[in-house]
Amino acid sequence: MSFKREFPTYSPDGKWYYEYITPDFMMVLRVKNKVFEGQSKFQQVIVHDTAAFGRTLVLDGKTQSSESDEYVYHEALVQPCLIAHPNPKKVFVAGGGEGSTIREALAHKGVEKVVMADIDDLAVEMCKKNLPNHHRGSFDDPRLELVIGDALAYLEQTKERFDVAIIDIPDPLEEGPAYLLFTQEFYRLVKSRLTPNGMVVAQSGPTGPIVNQTCFSVVFNTMKTVFPNVVGYEAFVQAFCGSWGFISASVGNDLLKITPQEVDKRIAERLGPDKLKFYDGITHTGMFGLPKYLRKSVADEKRVITKDKPLYVV
Repeated sequence: MSFKREFPTYSPDGKWYYEYITPDFMMVLRVKNKVFEGQSKFQQVIVHDTAAFGRTLVLDGKTQSSESDEYVYHEALVQPCLIAHPNPKKVFVAGGGEGSTIREALAHKGVEKVVMADIDDLAVEMCKKNLPNHHRGSFDDPRLELVIGDALAYLEQTKERFDVAIIDIPDPLEEGPAYLLFTQEFYRLVKSRLTPNGMVVAQSGPTGPIVNQTCFSVVFNTMKTVFPNVVGYEAFVQAFCGSWGFISASVGNDLLKITPQEVDKRIAERLGPDKLKFYDGITHTGMFGLPKYLRKSVADEKRVITKDKPLYVV
């Protein structure tokens, strides 16, 4: 649900923040300090300090990441593909305004270039200024090319090819800027901008029993119409009130074939010891062991997201 809802975002005294998980399920957090609240050309942007999760970014009434557990989400999003790829050199990031996604990609010693395209300059600047524990200086890395603009338009115009593409955009809200980046047409464009061994991963919404069909299953089915190898996985993110889904796709690589031992070996070689707090070989195995209800939801899904039939979530 977007920020244009009837229910207030904050209590009258400003001490409590309300967020819809679904129209029938709400999260309420005590707020210690509101750092920033404003409206960009594209979305409502909030940065606030919560008692439970620390400093948190909220876009259009949806929590994007919090200090306490953002590493779970961002390591789960970024690391499986970068570790599974035999030799990732160039990485494309759509969205990722906090800087945590580029932080995870730039942690790889072998990565030579990361292009981050985010449409919202206000959100990016607020994150640079107010979320230092998220980006940890990644915006200053000389390997980063920051593009303030539409990721779809950038990919249409560029001649570059990427080893890994990471789609870290907000949910497809009807009033939001991201819904066209969940379509079959966009995934075809991404595929055309990948190297022969290239891989793409997209955040794909919640995977709990009452919410997985809102985004995860239909994104999975849409990617299947474009890529021969598609796999889904999940991680529990406390600040999102449940498990969160990710879908990876490729032409030549398969995330399910890499062993836990190889995952740990590549982490040690490419990032160094103790660089990660969440992801390793054992975690990799667990994330891809999807529960029966979620596998059934994916198997039964018939919808395909297109420009003419977009996906909107509430």
